[in-house]
Amino acid sequence: MLHRYDWSESSLILETFTRAHGRVALVAKGAKRPSSNFRPVLLPLQPLLLGWGGDAEIRTLKSAEWAGGHVMPTGEALLSGYYANELLMRLLARDDAHPALFDAYAALVHVLATAPRAEGDTRHAALRAFELLLLRETGHLPTLDAQTLTFAPLQAQARYCLVAEGGLRAAHGDDRAWLGGAHWLALAAALQDEAPFSATLRACATLGGEARGHLRLQLRTLLHYHCGVGSLRTRQMLMDLQNL
Repeated sequence: MLHRYDWSESSLILETFTRAHGRVALVAKGAKRPSSNFRPVLLPLQPLLLGWGGDAEIRTLKSAEWAGGHVMPTGEALLSGYYANELLMRLLARDDAHPALFDAYAALVHVLATAPRAEGDTRHAALRAFELLLLRETGHLPTLDAQTLTFAPLQAQARYCLVAEGGLRAAHGDDRAWLGGAHWLALAAALQDEAPFSATLRACATLGGEARGHLRLQLRTLLHYHCGVGSLRTRQMLMDLQNL
């Protein structure tokens, strides 16, 4: 479940992400009642088995069961999960299946829920891997082994940056963030792996501290551009909590 809205005094509208059907909107009738079987099951960032009926834009939820595997993330890992949910809500159309992206999302949530206290390095690497796969699956990520406009191959020792309207290009002196060609080539190879999320997570985890920060900034700018916002709500929430 990506998000939920109140609908009437006792029911909910759910935004869900499914492997076979993509983003699906469901009405859970009576889910807010204390006696509802849905009430303890319909939680975010949980693997669920859902059944629904109807052919309208918003279907009717018929059944919901916890699929097992892990409990809900907590703390900063929970906020990271909400961040991934917001990206999916903004970038995916309803009823458009993305099975590879669903698998990456499931892997991300598993990392957030099971990594020891969701330690920072692992969590950040998993988020970068998910962002890259999300951009690729939605058609917003250019090829990372060549410059976008000239198709020139990357040089391992040269610097390149990823920009919203120009794709991957040689870095200029005033660019705030960039990565070396060797790093972009490693990410490109990881995305083509048979297990792209795991391979891309490893590639992100091997980046040095400065390079990790530069990758995060470039991906954030690209995501904000395609989401059509200056800042995501979950990011603003995290910043507000950190200020407190």
